[in-house]
Amino acid sequence: MPQTFEKTFFLETFGCQMNVHDSEKVIGTLIAQGYRQVENVEEAGLVLFNTCSIRDKAEQKVFHRLNDFKKLKKQGKRFGVLGCVAQQEGEKIFERAPYVSLVAGSASYRNLPQMLVQLEAGNSRVTGLDDRQTDETFETEFTARSNPHRGYITIIEGCDKFCSYCIVPYTRGKERSRSSDSVLSEAHRMAEAGYTEIQLLGQNVNSYLDPSGRKSFAQLLAAVGEAPGIHRVRFTTSHPRDFTRDIVEAIDSLPTLCDHVHLPVQSGSSKTLRAMMRLYTREEYLERIRWIKEARRPISITTDIIVGFPGETNSDFEETITLLDEVGYDGVFAFKYSPRPHTPALSMIDSIGDEEKSKRLAIVLERQREIQRTSYCRHVGSIIEVMVEGKNEARGQWIGRTSQNKTLNFTAAAEKSPQIGSYHPIRVTASFPNSLVGEIVA
Repeated sequence: MPQTFEKTFFLETFGCQMNVHDSEKVIGTLIAQGYRQVENVEEAGLVLFNTCSIRDKAEQKVFHRLNDFKKLKKQGKRFGVLGCVAQQEGEKIFERAPYVSLVAGSASYRNLPQMLVQLEAGNSRVTGLDDRQTDETFETEFTARSNPHRGYITIIEGCDKFCSYCIVPYTRGKERSRSSDSVLSEAHRMAEAGYTEIQLLGQNVNSYLDPSGRKSFAQLLAAVGEAPGIHRVRFTTSHPRDFTRDIVEAIDSLPTLCDHVHLPVQSGSSKTLRAMMRLYTREEYLERIRWIKEARRPISITTDIIVGFPGETNSDFEETITLLDEVGYDGVFAFKYSPRPHTPALSMIDSIGDEEKSKRLAIVLERQREIQRTSYCRHVGSIIEVMVEGKNEARGQWIGRTSQNKTLNFTAAAEKSPQIGSYHPIRVTASFPNSLVGEIVA
C-alpha cells in the first residue's frame, strides 16, 4: 500500500435507519482495528460510502459523489463502496469507478477486519460479497453509537418477501434473526450505559424468528421494554403479512412501548398489491389497522406508498386515496415507482409517464397534508411527554419527540432549560400538519 495511506477514515451514509446503524457498527469495527475517524474527506486515508439502492436516485447520488472525489486518488487515498449498491453492482464497480479499492455488501461486514488487512497490504480490489444463503448476522461489541440517549438494535437482517419492485432481498440476503438472548443482552448493556430509548430494526422487523425458539417478536418487544432504565422502545419496519394482534396487545400492556406503528401499505388497491407481490389484500391490511385502532391506547399509524406502479389505473390510484381517508394516517412517506435491477417488476410494462407519476404523488401528499392538518389539531390543549432532542436557537424553541414519533417544538424559561435526552411534560398550544408546538409544564 502507498506510504501516504494513513489509518484515518471518513464515512458517509446514504439511506435508511438500517444503514445508519450499520455505519455505527462499521465505524466501531474500524476504530477497533486502529483507525481514527475524521470529519472530512481531505483528512482521510480511507473514504467509505455506505450506500442505498432502494431507488435509482439514491444509487446515482453515490456514483456522483465518487466522481467528485476521484481526483483525491492521486493523494494516496483509498475508496470503498459498502452496502446495497456494493452488493447489487459487485465487481462492476471497479470498472465503473477504477479508483475504488473496496466493495463490500452489508452481509459481509463481519469480515471487515480481514478486508482491511488486504487493503493495508496493497490490494487494490478487495471484495466482500455474500450470496443470499449466508446465515450470519453482523454482531459486534464495537458499535460506535452516534446518539448517547437513543440507540438502535438490529434484530433481523435480510428479507424473504420478494416484493416485485424491491431490490432489498437481492442486496441484503435472506432473513436471519439474532437470538433473543443476544438482543436482550445488548439492550441491558445499553441501559447500563445510560441509553433510555431503544429502536429495534429489521427490513421486516416483525418477521423475527428467534433461532432459540424462546420468544416471538411481541415477546421480545415486551422483554426489551421491561429492561431496567429503558424509557421508550420503538420498532421499524413492520410487514403487514407478519403483523399480529399480540404486537398490539404488547403495546397496550407496557407503557415503555411507544404508541406508534409504521405499517407500509404501498397501495390501496388489492389488484396493485397482488402485482406488487405484497402477500396481503386491502381488506387484510385494514383488518390489522382495526386491531391497532381497537387498542386501549391511541396508537399513531404511519405508512409508505408507491404511486405509478406498472399497471396502476386511475381507479387503482383512487383506492389509495380512499385508503388515506379510511385509515387517517399520522404520516405518509410517498414515492414514485422506480424500476430496480433484478426485480420482477422490471419485466412489466412501465406505461405510466413520469409526469403522471408526479401528478399522483402530489395528490397523495396534498391529501395527506389535509388529513394531518385536521388530526394534529386534536392534541391542542393536551399534555404530552417528549424526549428532548435539541434546540432551535433561531426560534428560541426546544425540539422534542413524542412517544407517537411526532415532533413537538416547545419553549421553556431560561431557569427551566431542559437537558438533551431528558423527558418532560409539554402542554400543546398549537399544531401544524407535520409538527406540534407547546410549552414546558412546571
